[in-house]
Amino acid sequence: MSKKGRILVAMSGGIDSSVAAMLLHDEGYEVIGITMKTWDYATSGGARKTTGCCSLDDINDARALAVDKGFHHMILDIRAEFGDNIIDNFVEEYLAGRTPNPCIMCNTHIKWDALLKRANQLDCEFIATGHYAKRREENGRYIISKGLDDNKDQSYVLWGLSQEALARTIFPLGGFTKPEIRQMAFDQGFEELAKKNESYEICFVPDNDYRGFLNRKVDGLEERMKGGLFMDKAGNILGEHRGYPYYTIGQRKGLGKAFGEPMFVTKIDPLTNTVYLGREEDLLGHSMYVRNVNWQKIAQLADGLESTTKIRYKDKGAVSTLHNAEDGRVRVDFTHNVSAIAPGQSAVFYDGDDVIGGGFISRSTEIPLSFSREIIAGA
Repeated sequence: MSKKGRILVAMSGGIDSSVAAMLLHDEGYEVIGITMKTWDYATSGGARKTTGCCSLDDINDARALAVDKGFHHMILDIRAEFGDNIIDNFVEEYLAGRTPNPCIMCNTHIKWDALLKRANQLDCEFIATGHYAKRREENGRYIISKGLDDNKDQSYVLWGLSQEALARTIFPLGGFTKPEIRQMAFDQGFEELAKKNESYEICFVPDNDYRGFLNRKVDGLEERMKGGLFMDKAGNILGEHRGYPYYTIGQRKGLGKAFGEPMFVTKIDPLTNTVYLGREEDLLGHSMYVRNVNWQKIAQLADGLESTTKIRYKDKGAVSTLHNAEDGRVRVDFTHNVSAIAPGQSAVFYDGDDVIGGGFISRSTEIPLSFSREIIAGA
């Protein structure tokens, strides 16, 4: 074993995870590459070829790099775990009128658990990924902070990682920019890898058509959902829609109807199959609740803590104050109104560049998943 020790590196076949593996190998770690097959892209039913992970080409690219650099590589099939947890949750959340983020769920509940389990079996002290984020230990806690490259920072999607997981995780790319990573791949002789396009789609929705995916997963969904009403905040009927699962908070395009002025989805009521529309100013809100909070920089919340809160991945963040709610959730009060607060999306709290913690944006009264499961069962 090398002086640095043995490390298990998650390799998707893309440039970021590939360069992460190369960096660690060059630093003297005994690298074992692992590619997790989460989804059978050939059966996704999409209209065009996948550009996401898990394709045969991506797996072969990861293996070819490992062979070239002289370290071990293996494939881990976690399709069953992924499908039972991530895909089922994705469908259930949309049917509950929320907007899920499956990548965060996958990181929190599937990938890290699978990596740590296999790391233990292979006697690896650490695991590593190609995320653009930093990690450090301070005052007995492991803290994630933003990566150097503002355009690629991925700290937002890592809020769910536990202290136990972070204690054994390394992010080799946190101190680099994307152009630097591409240049490293080129300099090492991997020209095709350096030119490889990035994937932004959900891996199991490769054509980026989540509405079509829902229809394929739930028999007769579109027929059962049609005929719902568009309404304004005063309760005036504006027309009919396809069904509430096909809309998200903040959506303006694809409403299927002209209103004479720009209209946005401001609220979704699954219980009545109603989609509320309004003007852009109607999307503004000053407060929200967050559930299933995981704290990273702190062990527990001191009521009234100030933070910068991001409510979506590309959000710049807004100044806010965090309060403990009686039901275990966190109430977030913003100093200034923010736009398009979407239940189901992640809220991540920052102290400067450091992740304080995060959770899922919640309605004041949540729709239980039992409601979604009844729809799936055809009840």
